[in-house]
Amino acid sequence: MVTKSALAQQLGVVAGFDDPRAPLEQYRTPPEVAASLVHTADLQGDIEGRTVVDLGCGTGMLALAAALRGPQRVVGIDLDADPLATARDNDRRVGTTSTVEWVRADATKPPLSMTNATVVMNPPFGAQDGNEHADRAFLETASEIATVSYSIHNEGSQSFVESFAADNGGEVTHAFAVELDIPHQFDFHESDTETIDAEAFRIAWGT
Repeated sequence: MVTKSALAQQLGVVAGFDDPRAPLEQYRTPPEVAASLVHTADLQGDIEGRTVVDLGCGTGMLALAAALRGPQRVVGIDLDADPLATARDNDRRVGTTSTVEWVRADATKPPLSMTNATVVMNPPFGAQDGNEHADRAFLETASEIATVSYSIHNEGSQSFVESFAADNGGEVTHAFAVELDIPHQFDFHESDTETIDAEAFRIAWGT
């Protein structure tokens, strides 16, 4: 197993969004955050030999991080065709040897028949007007297809995530802080880059 820092270095070539869409909250997950999340998942036995699904994969950062840790199969799902095209290019840049499938679909209604997957995701936080609680639908999908999920949420989400998991047959087993570097890419951004505090959770479903 390569180290967490080595994994982050491998992910440094992953390109972000060419034309990000604010309503979809399209931001590149920092390589260090993806490496930390997937490294934690791997240490728990949730990556190697497993089917890993990245819900709302964007340009593929989390999916490709998982693909570098020996899964049986990785599926990245996103509604937007342009980021998926970038994800395919990123796959070639990273040079993974695992099977990665890129699927254009609503990540909250994936056209897949599967159970016992490991879900990794950085869903929209619901920061845009009319998109409040957008991460709830992603958690609902995870509860349906996964035995375990790893997800990133806005700071202060722990009580919500724990309550949602408990109501849907799950349990939060790990919680840790992460920092997301958000570049200036929309008109409402006031600085060149902003670091926001966020939280990541591991949920065991069907407990």
